[in-house]
Amino acid sequence: MSVMKLVIGDYKKSSWSLRAWLVLVTADVPFEVIQIKLEAPQTGERILAYSASGKVPVLLQDDLSINDSLAICEYVAEHWPQAQLWPADAGLKALARSACAEMHAGFTELRTQLPFGVNRGEPALVLSLAAEAEIQRVFSIWRQLLARSQSEAFLCGTFGVVDAMFAPVLLRFMRYGIAIPEDLKPYADAVLLHPPVLLWLKLAMQET
Repeated sequence: MSVMKLVIGDYKKSSWSLRAWLVLVTADVPFEVIQIKLEAPQTGERILAYSASGKVPVLLQDDLSINDSLAICEYVAEHWPQAQLWPADAGLKALARSACAEMHAGFTELRTQLPFGVNRGEPALVLSLAAEAEIQRVFSIWRQLLARSQSEAFLCGTFGVVDAMFAPVLLRFMRYGIAIPEDLKPYADAVLLHPPVLLWLKLAMQET
């Protein structure tokens, strides 16, 4: 089996790339990065060379081309079970998967009004009521999983797929100064200090 390759966009801009990358690095999976700068000449053509969807990230291994972040995460979790990317408890695992699916398909207002970026100190925005409601929904999901898992750090105990799915959301909150409720600050701190997250941020800061 050949070494996997992960096709990603900019470290500073590609939130979906971040999700897949975090899971691979957290699971200590050997892989190579192929980076395609977004919003550059021939970006679309370069991505299409690897992905029929025309989007990143894409995980490549032998004859496989997996072009969706959540599908990539599931593939890694299945083949590297020792990484414990999903909780062992069936009920908690179902809730974590539900949260990932909701993050994957929803939160349109949050994404639109709080564009992803790794920098901080962006001017505070006047958000729509819909975006404010989605932010509160994120907090509600975090509380539900933390209460069920009784974890004092990550949502389900160890850093897993669900934390990777919400990490870009937390970085959005940090970028625009969205206040994190006191009871959720330990979780936010755990994610922001997770070594793979710190490494991604370092790579983003080095990016021209």
